[in-house]
Amino acid sequence: MSVQAVTHLNFRGQARAALAFYHAVFGGQVMLATYQDFGAVPEGTPADGIIWGQVAADSGMRIMAYDVQADKAWHPGENAFYVSLRGDSVEEITALYERLLDGGSVLHAPAPAQWTPLYGMLKDRFGVTWVLDVARAA
Repeated sequence: MSVQAVTHLNFRGQARAALAFYHAVFGGQVMLATYQDFGAVPEGTPADGIIWGQVAADSGMRIMAYDVQADKAWHPGENAFYVSLRGDSVEEITALYERLLDGGSVLHAPAPAQWTPLYGMLKDRFGVTWVLDVARAA
C-alpha cells in the first residue's frame, strides 16, 4: 500500500490557467475535469469550471487545482490550498481520515463518489484542510 500527499490549490475561475502554467513549468501530463463533466454544477458556478485538475510531471511532482464553488467563501491567499492524500485502499484511507480528524471537524464524511470508491474531507485541529480518496484501479 502507498499514500501520496499532493498540494491541492484552490482558485476562483483560474484553475485551468494555473494548471496550464504549471504544466509549462514542470511538463508531464495535464488532467482536467469540469463541473459539467461530473454532472454537478452548483448554482452560480460556471459549468466549465475545474472540479478537479492535476499536473503529473515525469519527475514525480504532482500538483492539483480546482475552482471553488460559487457558494463557498474564497479570497485569494485564504484557504489557498488543501493537502490531498490518495491511497490504494478504502481501509487505509479510512484509518488516516479517522486519525487526522482527532480534534478536527468533518467537512465531507467518507463516502463513495463518482470518481472513487471513497472520498472524504476534513479540517484538522490546526486548521489544515485535508482531502482523502482512494485511487480508482486502472
